[in-house]
Amino acid sequence: MATKNSGAGNTLKGNTGILRPLLRRYIAPAAFYRETLAIALPVMLQLLIQNLVSLVDNFMVSGLGDIKMSGVNVCGQILFVFMVLLNTVCLSGGIFMSQYCGAEDRRGMRQALYFKFFAAGAAILVYLFACLAVPRRVLSLMVIGNVQADAILGEGVKYMRLMSLAGVPMVISAAFASSLREIGRVRPPLMISVAATAVNTFLNWILIYGRLGAPRLEVRGAALATVTARCVEMVLFLIYVLRTMPPFIAPIRSADARPVLPDLPLLAFILRKGVLILVSEMIWVLSETMITAIYNGRGGADVVSGMAAAFAIANLIFVVFSGTTTAITVILGQTLGRGELDEARRRKNWLMAAALLFGAAMAGIGIAATGLVPLVFGRLSASAQHICRTMIVCISLYLPLQAYLNAQFAVSRAGGDTAMGAWADGMCTLVLMLPVMFLLARYTSLGPVAMYAWIKSTDAVKVVVCHCLLKKEKWVRNLARG
Repeated sequence: MATKNSGAGNTLKGNTGILRPLLRRYIAPAAFYRETLAIALPVMLQLLIQNLVSLVDNFMVSGLGDIKMSGVNVCGQILFVFMVLLNTVCLSGGIFMSQYCGAEDRRGMRQALYFKFFAAGAAILVYLFACLAVPRRVLSLMVIGNVQADAILGEGVKYMRLMSLAGVPMVISAAFASSLREIGRVRPPLMISVAATAVNTFLNWILIYGRLGAPRLEVRGAALATVTARCVEMVLFLIYVLRTMPPFIAPIRSADARPVLPDLPLLAFILRKGVLILVSEMIWVLSETMITAIYNGRGGADVVSGMAAAFAIANLIFVVFSGTTTAITVILGQTLGRGELDEARRRKNWLMAAALLFGAAMAGIGIAATGLVPLVFGRLSASAQHICRTMIVCISLYLPLQAYLNAQFAVSRAGGDTAMGAWADGMCTLVLMLPVMFLLARYTSLGPVAMYAWIKSTDAVKVVVCHCLLKKEKWVRNLARG
């Protein structure tokens, strides 16, 4: 008996001996989680507030009926493409902003900001062309086959023309907000976002339905409220950076303190790194847009409004991706910029494990969020509400996988390995996801939710490919030292 107990004790001790190093590899000290949450939570809170306002917008517009809500939301898909393009520009410059911040190189930080403004200037031209020159033609791509396409397009064009006015303020705000987050100042963008979204909500309440003596502008009112809020946001960012002079703006005090002019070779280097991110993100966003267009063609306005309502709620949960991506970029970027490569490897394991657990927790919250549907979108048709509820459940079940995948991309980009995203995301999308999408659309009569479930299952392949590429450690690089 004693021998048996002794063997059990040795087994327990042996298991503990194996488990302890494993836990140390993936579970960080409490101080590290406090550092990570100090960066991630304000970003998540900022986006949560913005998405709550978007949810309120959808709630207010849904009171106008399925067709008008559908018109606003097909326009939203085009705006989504522009926002992804703008965020890609900021992400490309942000890789260098974080590393130069870790190296305390103000000149390098200034160049990263220059890049954001120059590249975003090109993006704004594309956006304005789509909004002002060919809005109906662009929007018609989103409702091919929809039985109520003409009515939906009529409302969408009204909204899109006015939203062109938000382009320049969005660029300026995005460049400053991302730069502040990348140097660790995450609270100012949060506070400015709170102010801007309060303006947006208040003006929506007034202009959509014509309250306090204002004219009833319906979808035009929603657009004007958004444009005004974006302008307020831009002004607040300009006031903040001019008053506080963050290091990417402040004069550089040295014996040869000449003006910091754009360094064209460095900007070209950032662009070369950023092009691969752009290719990856554009393949992704265009594939998402095509998928949405196929969903929209499988019914009438109830499908468009139901799917849009689902994503309005799901966007409250998707903030986990932006929070974890920002935290990974800042923490690993600054660690690599200081030349602490082994520490970066250790932190990478901690961050990816945390992203997976966080995604699992958000999945539970997402499923519970289906209870919001009758409260927020009770004015939509019963069919639209059913589509909304089932879509939210489907999205939630994929959250752990997507959180981990986003963390993998963030790790690679923090060290300048932008090729990984192009290969793993872009190639898997072109070779696997898009063929699956077209086969389902051509040879099945699946509804939009079932199609989403099949198409998103291809993300598992991306995770495996990313895992193999990350093991090569091409991301372990100090870009601040060249």
